[in-house]
Amino acid sequence: MISFPNAKINLGLHVTEKRPDGFHNIETVLYPIPITDILEIILSEKKGIAFTATGTPIPGDPEKNLVLKAVNLISDTGYRIHLHKIIPTGAGLGGGSADGAFALKLLNDLWKLDLSVAQMQDFARRLGSDCAFFIENRPVFAFGRGDRFEPMAPDLSEYRIVIVVPPVQVSTPEAYSLVTPRQPLHSLKEIISQPVEEWTGLLTNDFEEPVMNNYPVIREVKEELYRQGAIYAAMSGSGAAVYGVFSRQWAVGSGQFDPSFRVYIG
Repeated sequence: MISFPNAKINLGLHVTEKRPDGFHNIETVLYPIPITDILEIILSEKKGIAFTATGTPIPGDPEKNLVLKAVNLISDTGYRIHLHKIIPTGAGLGGGSADGAFALKLLNDLWKLDLSVAQMQDFARRLGSDCAFFIENRPVFAFGRGDRFEPMAPDLSEYRIVIVVPPVQVSTPEAYSLVTPRQPLHSLKEIISQPVEEWTGLLTNDFEEPVMNNYPVIREVKEELYRQGAIYAAMSGSGAAVYGVFSRQWAVGSGQFDPSFRVYIG
């Protein structure tokens, strides 16, 4: 069976406090976007898991890949798994989390387990904070570790979303080390309910300033998106991806970004 795990962007992000367990509580709006990996899982007669990957290189130990962790949560039956990676890693787009969550959904279908949404979300929370979002895969207000949700319905379908990923990677632990938790000045829910044209200056990401200070190229990308006519632009998650929200009439100019940057136009 084949599925297409998609990326997400964060519409605002507040780091509100450090938890006793060492994690942080956050508030953010998670919004799915149509940049996808390709994940195939096939039952095998051989015991164990044969895992291969192509596309964008995946850093780190392959045995710690969230797809493999997801499979091991459900069953130790034999599988052949192939992941073609398109979503950039270390970019704040949730690609690894999506892969793990979609693996759970594939296994639920393969074995006809009839797991409920809540049950799959519980499995996904064991993989990582972002993973549970991709089970339902629809816009939500996320809180706690980013794995508790309330319905939220921002609609960007009338806009064009442009994602630009400069050739730097920002680790999540590094990003958290740069932020001092605090309660937000403005309600994220109230800001999101306003027209996109009013988001600039109000809808903020607590990671953005400290991460951009360490990686100035990310700030340059954001400034360039505004120069090109973005209605709103921000870093996603802990970076390094930056997205711009444009009108549907906007067309990307040529030569606006360094060729080493990855650009996605939705």
